Amino acid sequence: MLSLQDYFIELLHSLGAAKTQSETYWNEIEEKYSDKNRHYHNLDHLRALSKELSEVKHEINDWKTIMLSLYYHDIVYSAVSYKNELKSAELAAERLRTIGVSEERIEKCRDQILATKYHKTSEDMDTNYFLDADLAILGSSEASYQDYTERLRKEYNLIPAGIYRKGRMKVVKNFLSRDRIYKTDHFYQKYEESARTNLTFEVKQLQ
Repeated sequence: MLSLQDYFIELLHSLGAAKTQSETYWNEIEEKYSDKNRHYHNLDHLRALSKELSEVKHEINDWKTIMLSLYYHDIVYSAVSYKNELKSAELAAERLRTIGVSEERIEKCRDQILATKYHKTSEDMDTNYFLDADLAILGSSEASYQDYTERLRKEYNLIPAGIYRKGRMKVVKNFLSRDRIYKTDHFYQKYEESARTNLTFEVKQLQ
């Protein structure tokens, strides 16, 4: 299996980018995701997302676009901003235009990145698979989930405990109130039950 770097460079090359341009854009991605303030939304998150999506690759209609979305969906990330998804989508569009990617593909990539803000069901199934893979951590083992919540809290270390707890509780209860957390059958069957167990336990911790 190719590394994140090698796959990205190969992906951009297949879309018309010169090797030097691909390497420049990879260096930007690596720098952003390796920021010292990123404890969860980092390169490990991209690797985990790639692994989840590889299991359903045969179900994806436009694999190249979903992989572009993977690399760029959290490229702009600040715990104190409400515009991370928008800024990430705009940066992705800007970079992809410079290598001649079609506007149709760019628009789809933008839509997938923007969809990660609220994780609502999309009419586009590729987007649903992408969103479900992004939420796979919710259905992980108890230990992995605990590690995830601790890393997430570190990213929001500038937010006072009371405010963070209130905001996080709202997010967790929103997921629990949904008929289905996962939109696709694959992820629903794989993670739904354990995700609800983890989220319910987190509610008790936050109270």
